Amino acid sequence: MKWFERSFPSNTPAWMYPSLLERLRGTPARLEERMKSIPNSYYIIKLEDKWSIQENLGHLLDLEPLWSNRIDDILLGHETLRPTDLANSATDQANHNAQAVQGLLEKFRTARSAFVAKLEALEPTQFDKTALHPRLNTPMSILDVMYFVAEHDDHHLGMMTRIHKKLET
Repeated sequence: MKWFERSFPSNTPAWMYPSLLERLRGTPARLEERMKSIPNSYYIIKLEDKWSIQENLGHLLDLEPLWSNRIDDILLGHETLRPTDLANSATDQANHNAQAVQGLLEKFRTARSAFVAKLEALEPTQFDKTALHPRLNTPMSILDVMYFVAEHDDHHLGMMTRIHKKLET
């Protein structure tokens, strides 16, 4: 299913916090493992004019500031979460295919570690605060944002796997 066709639940229960936190914390390791399992020669191949494996990795890095800022939006009491660039122009313009994969992985690990640290510093009383997601037009709590980000991570890891499998055939 295409990302923009998906819907997401709201009111993610607080008991999911530890599991969501671990999913988010584990994404850098999963990305590193995924990249090790793919031949380097496949990293920058674009199929059907879509992002390459390396561009999918770069896209995850590009969105880390958005996730952190959306947590801030909720904590600051904003009515609406800041929007994303639905055209993903930052990823298209970043030329991730010309960058070193190890550098992208290290930058992602650093950014994600900061995001996880922000989430770890939260108090459970903050989990009930919400702000409207601008595209989905639904209120999202911090836990809903965590779920959304974890699903986004997995979506792009899945895309990387699909590209790899297509190149193997």
